[in-house]
Amino acid sequence: MNRIAAAVLIAFSTAGAVYAQEAAPTAAVQAPAYNLKADVERVMKEFDVPGIAIAVVKDGKVLAAEGFGVRKRGEPAPVDGKTIFEIASNSKAFTAAALAMLVDQGKLAWDDPVIKHLPDFRMYDAYVTAEMTIRDLLVHRSGLGLGAGDLMWWPTTNFSTDEIIHNLRYIKPATSFRSAYAYDNLLYIVAGKIIAAKSGKSWGETMHEWILKPVGMANTTTSLDENKQLANVSAPHSKINGKAVPVKPMPVANAVGAVGINTNAEDIARWMQVLLDNGKIGGDKRLWSDKQAREMWTAQTPMTISTPRPPLAATRPNFYAYGLGFQLRDYQGKLVAMHGGALQGFYTRVLLVPEAKLGIAIFTNAESGPSLNALQYRLLDQHLGAAPTDWIGRIADIDRENQAKEAARVKGEAASRAAASKPSLPLASYEGEYEDVWYGKANIKRVNNKLVLSFAKTPDLTGEMEHFQHDTFIVRWKERNFNADAYVTFSLDHDGSIERVRMKPVSTETDFSYDFQDLLFVPVKKEKKS
Repeated sequence: MNRIAAAVLIAFSTAGAVYAQEAAPTAAVQAPAYNLKADVERVMKEFDVPGIAIAVVKDGKVLAAEGFGVRKRGEPAPVDGKTIFEIASNSKAFTAAALAMLVDQGKLAWDDPVIKHLPDFRMYDAYVTAEMTIRDLLVHRSGLGLGAGDLMWWPTTNFSTDEIIHNLRYIKPATSFRSAYAYDNLLYIVAGKIIAAKSGKSWGETMHEWILKPVGMANTTTSLDENKQLANVSAPHSKINGKAVPVKPMPVANAVGAVGINTNAEDIARWMQVLLDNGKIGGDKRLWSDKQAREMWTAQTPMTISTPRPPLAATRPNFYAYGLGFQLRDYQGKLVAMHGGALQGFYTRVLLVPEAKLGIAIFTNAESGPSLNALQYRLLDQHLGAAPTDWIGRIADIDRENQAKEAARVKGEAASRAAASKPSLPLASYEGEYEDVWYGKANIKRVNNKLVLSFAKTPDLTGEMEHFQHDTFIVRWKERNFNADAYVTFSLDHDGSIERVRMKPVSTETDFSYDFQDLLFVPVKKEKKS
């Protein structure tokens, strides 16, 4: 991407909210001047985000580590630099760093086969099992589909980490091995297991001992149980009926290698400084070598570059790839190593510009990707010397348009259904136990003459089924904050019995970790009485 010609000199005030700059060229519509407090407050209002924490480091100094808004909507406690957020997949960088440390220690190599260190590890295909390397675990090229198998840990399930890893062998690939990028979480769970096996301690204990304590991340935790011991913790918020409201936390102790870190602005600032200094933590001490730092930020898997709408044309990268725990791209002519994180009620993003010694972290206690995008480009431009662009306004306009289009699409599907159609079978005939090879069992039973679907190992995935058309129903989950209602379609055999059941999300905005489309439920055959 070409640099913006007009250079801008930016400096943080001691309050961390006001910026001085050279005069920008006059434009037809002048974008608002940089002002951290005003920008964040505008984003919170525009995208319905109750609270945001921001950390900015530049040239070895912390320029900002502060909060805005509230920890929990309806309560006055403010977000500040010490407020803990679940950072979800930004934890992947910690897992990658721990593996890098094991490589430096000579306990494994990036291109070791996984089965060398986890002999019981299996993928669906025997060739992939034999060839899958430690590196492959981190770079999303395994052949698994997008988010495949995530329903084993999302939302909170009763699967153990070992059960999740074992069930990988039952998940059919979507593409051939190493042929395409598709984001996954399960292989980071495997990576976390390897770290625990090599360190002789749990993933969480290893993170505390190897990374969090040396870096000085004293308030960072590796579980929601640890969070309970802290007072300054943000609540998660999800949208119900279009409004962000507090919801219960979603523990995912079986997926820590992928999503286990909870931290705050002050601590993430320390982490970004270590990353920007290639693993150094002061003086001659370091966590990992320069060689491993280069590995983590070297492109491993190409990613598709999409063309944004004209108002966002300047955000299009010239290259886009995945490294080891980081997405890699360019912006304003510079390499950006970045990642996002999403768990129920929290969306976060971390961006590092090594050439500029710049690190930016944005934590939100809501589920709004556009809010992160708006602040991401606003803050990058700010600290890379670009003239102001009203990214907040542009992204808000596109977000409203996208929401309207999706609402119209869902409404159109409902309007075009065969409303007069009826199920092929009496409701009682749909009752029963069903099983998918990698997830396990689900149950359908009648309650007050309505069908209710329940996932056996996911307590919160229970919902009433309403008839949509023919033999397709829509399950509406009791937990309305999931925003993941799904079509449930029954296919009949020649004798009129149910042969299989397929599912898929109703909305295209449903998080991909609700990978209902990967399930193939078949009726569990009842044993005949002798």
